[in-house]
Amino acid sequence: MKKTFILFLILVSLVSFAQERKDLGNTFIKTLLVDKNTEKAHASFDASIAGEIPVTDLKSVVDQILGNLGAFKNVVEVNQENDKYYYYSEFEKSKLDILITFNEQNKIIGFLLVPHKIFDKADDKTALKIKSGDIELKGTLLVPEQNSKKKLVVFVHGSGPQDRDEAIGDNRPFKDIADDLFKNGIASYRYDKRTNSNPETFSEQSTAADETINDAVNVVNYFKTNADYKDYQIIVLGHSLGAYLMPRIAGKAKASKYIFMAGNARPMQDLILDQYEYIHKVNPAGLPQTEVENIKKQVAFLNSGKFTADTPSSELPLGLSGAYWKYLQTYKPLDEVKTIQSPMFFAQGGRDYQVTEKDFSLWKNALKNDKTAVFKWYPSLSHIFIKGTGTPSPKDYGIKGNVDQEFLNDLIQFILK
Repeated sequence: MKKTFILFLILVSLVSFAQERKDLGNTFIKTLLVDKNTEKAHASFDASIAGEIPVTDLKSVVDQILGNLGAFKNVVEVNQENDKYYYYSEFEKSKLDILITFNEQNKIIGFLLVPHKIFDKADDKTALKIKSGDIELKGTLLVPEQNSKKKLVVFVHGSGPQDRDEAIGDNRPFKDIADDLFKNGIASYRYDKRTNSNPETFSEQSTAADETINDAVNVVNYFKTNADYKDYQIIVLGHSLGAYLMPRIAGKAKASKYIFMAGNARPMQDLILDQYEYIHKVNPAGLPQTEVENIKKQVAFLNSGKFTADTPSSELPLGLSGAYWKYLQTYKPLDEVKTIQSPMFFAQGGRDYQVTEKDFSLWKNALKNDKTAVFKWYPSLSHIFIKGTGTPSPKDYGIKGNVDQEFLNDLIQFILK
């Protein structure tokens, strides 16, 4: 599971009580990231931790943040959740939340950079919460009031703590797709992944079922059993990890159609190893050979007879738990996909270095006798189905774009057929 962002956690405390919490956070961000006055920021630390975080360490953290994200530009908006304040911030290369947590004395005790969290507005008629296990999933429901085709698409995310738009930098692939579906009379529901909205529910014992599958199934069942949608066809769209897990989702959800966007058919550890080797090849300085060798060692151990569910996560790829990897070892998507009786659409971009033609061909071969399965290859599209040129690399995600219209047209045709 690729880590898109580097997280930084600094426990701090401000002395001043004169400002409101929102202003305290804004002032601290400006002092640290705009003025770059680390000494002044350090003077605001609580005495109990000031000695543990020297000024030099604080400066290194700031340098690392700005080095990865570019210059800090401004705070776009501020959202509140209990004692936590999310400062949606724009940097030169990306936008994300600066999460600041206050204690009862209005002192800042947490400073964390996280992917942007979407907060539903009180008057947002498209907001919909759906109960799934121990949480309520928060999402956006778009239902055309005119020209409705009585089709509803449920979106299932790729890896990582994705929000409902599957935002990466300034790109919002799920939102692009949902908006285009809406224009064509097709309803949709996209929700914040639980590792984004409720990361505390994900533990060392959690598996891909807990992370992705169960929530997707519960959302599908919500619409299948809701009287307002009794005349609708429910369709599931999965991207990347969501597409990889689609055969297991289909076995439990029984939807009308399934859409696989850039889904890997190979074991995830094989995919990760290919990604590391590719990224090192195109940017050796960004991903040193030592990290490639480390992931090779971890993958080799995972594939050996020594691996067990109790293996420490530190010894496994991407720091995922033994329980997580053990679940995936028993999952055979190419076998399970053959049991799906509903029409399937497979889409793959030629500029995708994360999931490649190897996987696309494996799906295609597994379903060579299934006349309802549709396969579409898009030579110029990336992993998030945005058109590009040149050698594919992680830098592509920092270039603002929109999901390709040719793909969207094919997608709509499949849904309406």
